[in-house]
Amino acid sequence: MHWSASPAALAPLSAASTGSTGPSSLDEATEKATNAAGWVEENWGTWLTSALQIVLIIVIAVVLRHVIRRTITKLIERMNRTASAAQGTALGGFLVNAERRRQRSEAIGSVLRSVASFVIMGTAALTALSVLKIDLAPLLASAGVAGVAIGFGARNLVTDFLSGVFMILEDQYGVGDEIDAGVATGTVVEVGLRVTKLRGPNGAIWYIRNGEVKRIGNLSQGWSTANVDVQIAADQDLDRARDLITAAGETMAKAEPWNEELWEPVEVLGLSEVHLDTVTISVSAKTMPGKAPGVERELRWRIKRALDTGGIHLAPRTAAEETPATAPDPAATMAAPSALASPTSPQSLATNPIPPPNLGK
Repeated sequence: MHWSASPAALAPLSAASTGSTGPSSLDEATEKATNAAGWVEENWGTWLTSALQIVLIIVIAVVLRHVIRRTITKLIERMNRTASAAQGTALGGFLVNAERRRQRSEAIGSVLRSVASFVIMGTAALTALSVLKIDLAPLLASAGVAGVAIGFGARNLVTDFLSGVFMILEDQYGVGDEIDAGVATGTVVEVGLRVTKLRGPNGAIWYIRNGEVKRIGNLSQGWSTANVDVQIAADQDLDRARDLITAAGETMAKAEPWNEELWEPVEVLGLSEVHLDTVTISVSAKTMPGKAPGVERELRWRIKRALDTGGIHLAPRTAAEETPATAPDPAATMAAPSALASPTSPQSLATNPIPPPNLGK
């Protein structure tokens, strides 16, 4: 008959035969569990306090960010409403460009919202890390080094961005302005923090990086000047020519729409050039910003008609223009006869090879 011992009876025997320290291991496990429970019991209050502090910091940061961004948005909307209301009036419609004000205010609002979000959330993150007793010195040092490296690698982007911010804040130009940016000239279509979009005279769209612009000539601020040079023959009556030009300018100043674009009477400045057969009369007029080219074209048209009606002749044609073109001489392309063409000429005989001597005699 086969007998088997129970597991309970075999346990002490196997433990004694293997030399295991079962009871001592159990005591150590119990001691460790007790110590862990005591450590958790001692620190759970600190953990709960830190967690509540972090949650409170995050809530305050989110609420503060929302309030500040909403305040900035309402301020920008109020500025746009004020500009739109002024646009409806006669003086406001002349002085205020609604699209320009809208884009400028939107760009400023975007910058302010981004700065506010970065400052608030960055401060909240650093405060939460300090609550967790994390040393921020190595983190700040690493962030500083990384910022320098990123700034050095993206220096062109940073330059464009900063230039765009200052350009918008200083209101150097806006949508609808006629500007000369050095690299391109045209009408401003869109103003951004990184690039400015221009439409050239031929309809081309130019994208100019704000950091690339070294100078800006705004032709749409204040007033413009229309300059016209009238070249007439030197033997004409200059006093009559001046009277005719002045009368043409006065007539133009009373006609639509030039009565609004001309801000001052057309002025004859005098002679700018004097030559043997021609003289040049300079004419100037102060115009509405950006309207000088159109005023110049119309003024030239009216001055030409007035001088023709008054019998004042313009500058005569030059001698080169008056000489009729003649057909080219076909013999001009022929080479001169050469003495080598004749086989009996001394030049041809001199070039003949010397005959070998007759050694048979």
